[in-house]
Amino acid sequence: MQNLPKMLIAILAMCFSSAIFSAGTAPDFELEGLNGKVKLSEYKGKVVYLDFWASWCAPCRKSFPWLNDMQTRLKKKGFSVIAINLDAKRTDADKFISELKPNFDIAFDPPGDVAAMYELRGMPSAYLIDRNGKLHSAHMGFRDNDIPLLEREIEALLNRSKTMK
Repeated sequence: MQNLPKMLIAILAMCFSSAIFSAGTAPDFELEGLNGKVKLSEYKGKVVYLDFWASWCAPCRKSFPWLNDMQTRLKKKGFSVIAINLDAKRTDADKFISELKPNFDIAFDPPGDVAAMYELRGMPSAYLIDRNGKLHSAHMGFRDNDIPLLEREIEALLNRSKTMK
């Protein structure tokens, strides 16, 4: 019975990601960003951690320092973070950004159009996309216990992707 929560999480994760993963390719988008337009197709050749967040989301706040660290450590290996904000009011997002000072690309999707394309089910949600623009995995939520697994998955994808280029 102790493994029941882990099994339930695994089953939910499979259900969460099955529909969009059947397409294979990550849905492209172009959104207004902090520093101009952010277009997913311009990241081809990189491993992308696509993160959906909102200022009211406590786990999102917790994930940003880790995302900053990952962007710093793995950028030279071809890793990029794109964080898409879903706040209705830009001022809420701007306050969050000024407090946490992300060093990665931020885009804004207040109507949730891109979130709908990715069939978002919860906050935060993240998608790993390989160098060829293919969806690799989906992750819902952010917990400290998940960090080692996420890092191993990212590193493996970066290493695997080198040979696929």
